[in-house]
Amino acid sequence: MINIAIDGPSGAGKSTLAKMLAKKLGYIYVDTGALYRSIGLYMFDSGINPKDKDAVIEALSNIKIELRFENGTQKVYLNGTDVKDRIRLPEMSMYASLTSAIPEVRAFLLDIQKDMAKKNNVIMDGRDIGTVILPDAQVKIFLVASSETRAKRRYKELAEKGIETSYEEVLSDIIKRDENDSTRAVAPAVAAPDAVLLDSSDMNADEALDAALKIIEDKIR
Repeated sequence: MINIAIDGPSGAGKSTLAKMLAKKLGYIYVDTGALYRSIGLYMFDSGINPKDKDAVIEALSNIKIELRFENGTQKVYLNGTDVKDRIRLPEMSMYASLTSAIPEVRAFLLDIQKDMAKKNNVIMDGRDIGTVILPDAQVKIFLVASSETRAKRRYKELAEKGIETSYEEVLSDIIKRDENDSTRAVAPAVAAPDAVLLDSSDMNADEALDAALKIIEDKIR
């Protein structure tokens, strides 16, 4: 099986690129961020402080997350309910970042991700796919973009979904999350030694796709 890992900071365009690559190559796209956002959503709905490690760990036994592929797209079910829209709310970004720093949360989701990679040609995007989840992936890409570029993209995405926020708020959240993700003790968002850096700051989606396809071709030809 061919495994492709795409890592990078929040808002760099990992999910968009991964989905386009999966469609182009006929691979299964596994949105790992959706898994962590689902954990965060459960804590949010349950009134659990994501910084309360013991409370978060205790709540894991009440959570069942399923990845289902319906009509060619991945859907995430949290305790039987499709949560694909709610997990994209701005608050879930920080909840996901804080809960994902807890080792027990990462262990809880690890088996789901590894099992899919063993059985399918997959593309996964996240923070530590190439370093922790799929350390033996044939292709590892670390996708980056400037904070301002990422904030503009995320703000536009939220506006198109009718979610009210401001550019300044989105930019602030991205800067905070970068700090959390890159400095945490457990699985920090850093590039694997064998990852190829791809800066998409001045690229549109199609240009990033072409650049990524070239990287993949060079690695697995």
